[in-house]
Amino acid sequence: MCADTTDTTAAPDYKSTLNLPKTDFPMRAGLPKREPDWLARWERIGIYDRLREKALASTGEDGKPTRTPFTLHDGPPYANGHLHIGHALNKTIKDMIVRSHQMMGHDARYIPGWDCHGLPIEWKIEEQYRQKGRNKDDVPINDFRAECRKFAAGWVDIQREEFKRLGVTGNWEKPYLTMDFHAERVIAEEFMKFLMNGTLYQGSKPVMWSPIEQTALAEAEVEYHDKESFTIWVKFRVDMISAPQAGSLGDEPIGEMPEDLMGAHVVIWTTTPWTIPSNKAVVYGENISYGLYEITGRPQENWVKIGDRYILADKQAEEVLTRARLDEGMWRRLRDVTNDELAGIKLAHPLKEKEGADGEWDGLRDFRAADFVTDTEGTGFVHCAPSHGMEEYELYRDLGMLQDVITYNVTDEGMFRESLPFFGGKYILNRKGKEGDANTAVINKLAEVGGLLARGKIKHSYPHSWRSKAPIIYRNTPQWFAAIDKPMQIGDDEFTIRARALREIDRVNWTPQSGRNRLHSMMEARPDWVLSRQRAWGVPLTCFTRKGALPTDPDFLLRNEDVNQRIVDAFEAEGADVWYEEGAKERFLGGIVDPDDYDQVMDILDVWFDSGSTHAFTLRDRADGSEDGIADVYMEGTDQHRGWFHSSLLQSVGTTGRSPYRNVVTHGFTLDEKGMKMSKSLGNTIVPEKIVQQYGADILRLWVAQTDYTLDQRIGPEILKGVADSYRRLRNTMRYMLGSLTDFTQSDRMDPADMPELERWVLHRLAELDKTVRDGYAAYDFQGVFQAVFTFATVDLSAFYFDIRKDALYCDGDTVQRRAARTVLDILFHRLTTWLAPVLVFTMEEVWLQRFDGPDSSVHLQDFPETPAAWLDPDLAAKWAGVRSARRVVTAALEVERTNKVIGASLEAAPTVHVSDAALRATLDAVPFEDICITSQITLTGDAAPDGAFRLPETDGIAVVFRKAEGGKCARCWKILPDVGSHSHAGVCGRCDSAMS
Repeated sequence: MCADTTDTTAAPDYKSTLNLPKTDFPMRAGLPKREPDWLARWERIGIYDRLREKALASTGEDGKPTRTPFTLHDGPPYANGHLHIGHALNKTIKDMIVRSHQMMGHDARYIPGWDCHGLPIEWKIEEQYRQKGRNKDDVPINDFRAECRKFAAGWVDIQREEFKRLGVTGNWEKPYLTMDFHAERVIAEEFMKFLMNGTLYQGSKPVMWSPIEQTALAEAEVEYHDKESFTIWVKFRVDMISAPQAGSLGDEPIGEMPEDLMGAHVVIWTTTPWTIPSNKAVVYGENISYGLYEITGRPQENWVKIGDRYILADKQAEEVLTRARLDEGMWRRLRDVTNDELAGIKLAHPLKEKEGADGEWDGLRDFRAADFVTDTEGTGFVHCAPSHGMEEYELYRDLGMLQDVITYNVTDEGMFRESLPFFGGKYILNRKGKEGDANTAVINKLAEVGGLLARGKIKHSYPHSWRSKAPIIYRNTPQWFAAIDKPMQIGDDEFTIRARALREIDRVNWTPQSGRNRLHSMMEARPDWVLSRQRAWGVPLTCFTRKGALPTDPDFLLRNEDVNQRIVDAFEAEGADVWYEEGAKERFLGGIVDPDDYDQVMDILDVWFDSGSTHAFTLRDRADGSEDGIADVYMEGTDQHRGWFHSSLLQSVGTTGRSPYRNVVTHGFTLDEKGMKMSKSLGNTIVPEKIVQQYGADILRLWVAQTDYTLDQRIGPEILKGVADSYRRLRNTMRYMLGSLTDFTQSDRMDPADMPELERWVLHRLAELDKTVRDGYAAYDFQGVFQAVFTFATVDLSAFYFDIRKDALYCDGDTVQRRAARTVLDILFHRLTTWLAPVLVFTMEEVWLQRFDGPDSSVHLQDFPETPAAWLDPDLAAKWAGVRSARRVVTAALEVERTNKVIGASLEAAPTVHVSDAALRATLDAVPFEDICITSQITLTGDAAPDGAFRLPETDGIAVVFRKAEGGKCARCWKILPDVGSHSHAGVCGRCDSAMS
């Protein structure tokens, strides 16, 4: 170890003769204050444009570009608020992907994008209206749309600056926006491909409906929260027994009626009492055991009578009758009820023929088997309101009986139609999204007419709109759908969207692989795609329907290429607002067909269709997109398996027959330090802006790199302190190299073949690490890359190589050791700064500019240096693994003496090391082992070690006997050697005397 500036001896002060490190690189990073300066520098020199120019200039002898294009297509965030920690995680991972692929030799392009249409933005404008006492419906639609556009544009500008502050690079000057005129044109054009290929249809089926927002919702717009719901057990009287007639409600009695079943009740259980007025059937399970139960006793208060008979699933009978407040012994099971008997039953609605019902529920209820019925909960029977349940809808659709079972009892606002007896005007949810009066009204009426067996409440997971946070309902309403199981054709290729999507999923690479399984199972089970929304801000469904025609008629939809072309030309020039202008129908249809024969559809497209179409107007249409219109990678959160990954695949398959992406990378959610979901109510949210203000963006980026983003991640004050500590250790490593390379020039460089073994071992480790880094970045494994580089920097370099070579670097003259060490440091510098640049974008720029501070210089214009395969030397690595193992025993032994205050520094020691293995002993003899152990002297021996020698249990055959070094202490390098004081310079050893001479 070399003398430092605190050394004072009787000898002259030799500080000026040492090669002490010189650097202006500060220990304290000051990132929050300094990072904006680097952002301004990158803005000035146009980093992103310079990289594109570099790619164009990189050509081979044939004149073709040598850099392979690589495109990450940005999943668009909504332009409606400040960034949260999930945004920061997402954009940082994307930035690391783009930067690392650029530095591995690609032409890595990144076009940021924003989702500007849809309910999130429209909802904000409506909130502003409500605060001002204005009604959205009183405002001309294009005036309202203009306010939505202005609102979105404002947030695009804010979010753009917030993303840039995180160090994210990309084409920020020309992002893609779904509200740009060209984008709106392409979205409409893509929709019309579904119109023209025959997969678009209008249907009336149950969809997830938000009464608060008064629109249909996609699965991706729904989240699940606990909700307390009413639960009721309802009695349906057996009113007729007949032979079943397929495809009919079978109102004609046939055969004898078992007397014990007539007048008995089938009991159903539901958590949605408001659906009982829309009941049209009850279904049972063919493989369920049913029994007929009779009431033999009753307590003072309940809704049963002695002698009542109930048909129940045997597994649930006791639970149901207990819910009816019956004690054990108050009922008996009379007999089995067979499937043949069930198949002939027809039921009466509990409100049948009640006073004031006006015949609304007088028809018999259908009763048949269905494969979705179980006896794991409820009663073994399921009440069917096909207007409010998808399984029931599909059952009666397949039977061809929808005309018999569909109702229209619930309005857009979630209110019972005014004409519905007993319940007209009652709300399922009130205007604030809370429990309305509909459920209570239904329950009270059923109790009044004797239709209830029991009631209660249940807390369960229930779907809510992720925007309004209010519960949703399933509601039958006319909507526009894309049929995903209808054969379609692109060129000569015939397929269904579902089948082709499932095929494409298996052609994509998934990180992690579980993403494939999730999307595959969703695609297998998903219904037709609901494309329409009943809102104002978005791209309209650009189609027309023939007046008087039914949706099933062949000419119901106008399919005309000339009309389509007029629409897209107008959208390109003026935007989608033209659809809503007065006279739009005549403008688009006039001279081609008679406008009076058609109605203009005014619904807007599902916003997921917008974002699902972004590949078309970004990858396909832009010069800086993708040559084949396919992205190399999509990267989003795991929730996007049902969102953007899903809709993009459906949209692309429906228009091109293929996937829009080759790779899909998925990250988890961000939790607090305790693993809790972040929420404002809990007060555990962490805002990126606050982290940047306190620590700097590089610390936030380093947190991303250190975590396994494929799982849910945790973040909080203590975690960030740990990240900051890792950062400081890396910063010190870089500072050490800078200080030792201050005056390094090409003339100082040494050929690796002439270097000492220690330097060649470092080069071997670099060659190993080069593959780890490249493979890791290619696989999007940032945690693996960072951990490998960090371990190398702190363990192999700081704690080993730098520790050993510090003496030669500071104290040697122009020796082989010093020249080799500085050459290796230069090699290390170029690799560590570039390898870490995709993660620590600001810090590695600072490090780079300390050496290469030209006006247009930047580490981000560099590639990872090529590492010669010749540097790999497994035999040398194996040899030095033995050296390091022996060194660990020596340093551990010296640490004991230092702890016991026998010595203050390792240079005061001259231990004897007993090595039983002859080959290892020969290896240690062949290297400067005393320098490697940072002792003044060392003695190696094959003699057996004495009993008191120091050993490490994990290292056999090596023992250390401590002794102090003998001789004088060199005033320059601090080694204790016998020759100190015997040279021309006072108080120094021979090596230092030679260096000064």
